Amino acid sequence: MNADHARFSTSRLVNLTATAAAARRPPLELLLLAAIWGASFLFMRVAAAAFGAFALVEIRLCLGALVLLPFTVGTLRRMPSEMWLRLAGVAFVNTAAPFLLFAWAAQRAPAGVVAITNATTVMFTALFARLMYGERIAAGRIAGLVCGFVGVATLASGNGGGQSILGAVLAGTSGSILYGLGANLSAQQLVPRLAPSAIAAGTLSVSAVLLAPVAALRWPAAPIAPVAWLSAAGLGLLCTGTAYLLYYRIMHKIGAAGVSTVTYLIPLFGVLWAWVLLGERLTATTAFSGALILGGVFLSQRR
Repeated sequence: MNADHARFSTSRLVNLTATAAAARRPPLELLLLAAIWGASFLFMRVAAAAFGAFALVEIRLCLGALVLLPFTVGTLRRMPSEMWLRLAGVAFVNTAAPFLLFAWAAQRAPAGVVAITNATTVMFTALFARLMYGERIAAGRIAGLVCGFVGVATLASGNGGGQSILGAVLAGTSGSILYGLGANLSAQQLVPRLAPSAIAAGTLSVSAVLLAPVAALRWPAAPIAPVAWLSAAGLGLLCTGTAYLLYYRIMHKIGAAGVSTVTYLIPLFGVLWAWVLLGERLTATTAFSGALILGGVFLSQRR
């Protein structure tokens, strides 16, 4: 009897330990995802000057699609032509255009600054949900939007390396606006009909096809340094393809609302990687702006 009781206690302890480990895994995976997506601004900062926006984004799209397509090729192959047209529209708004804007911004501002502008995506998503579908915006969300917009204005007034970063901040913010619009279009046009992973693979693939002619014309004539090639590969394989797979894995475990908390962590990692690996200095204006924007994101996501 004692032996059976001991075996039962041991088995229960093992199960509890496994359950506790599983519970800890999503937060750790969220940190990993934030670290990967935060690194995308570092990679863009290093590679954009050598490749230019169009060529770099084309590489990013192709490599990201290369990672995702093996998991979704069957679904995409069975899609009707009408769905491909919808996918193309969403792909331009939610993938191709914002990727180009962020790559252009990375040529003209520190990586940490561009990462902070990306955090406004959540606020614009809420704003477009109100404009397009009449979703109610509570007083707290309105306060969050105002706080975030003040943060963007403050960020745009600063400088990076002694130069104005107004254009880069406007480009990054415009990319976030398109992400917000694209998220709502995707929710209406694609999510009810396709798996999220198929949407990601499809939008990357279609965007790569759409940009290919322009990217070929704008391909850099000068030789590309190995560090730029490595950064472009990291941006496509790690920060796009692998990150999407990890994102949907976490979403499956804790839901869309839970995985959306990664929004708070991405700019922090973006600033951290830029400081550690590129030696970018965090100015008081950037820190204050980032705090305002993240505060606005927090308020806009509260329920």
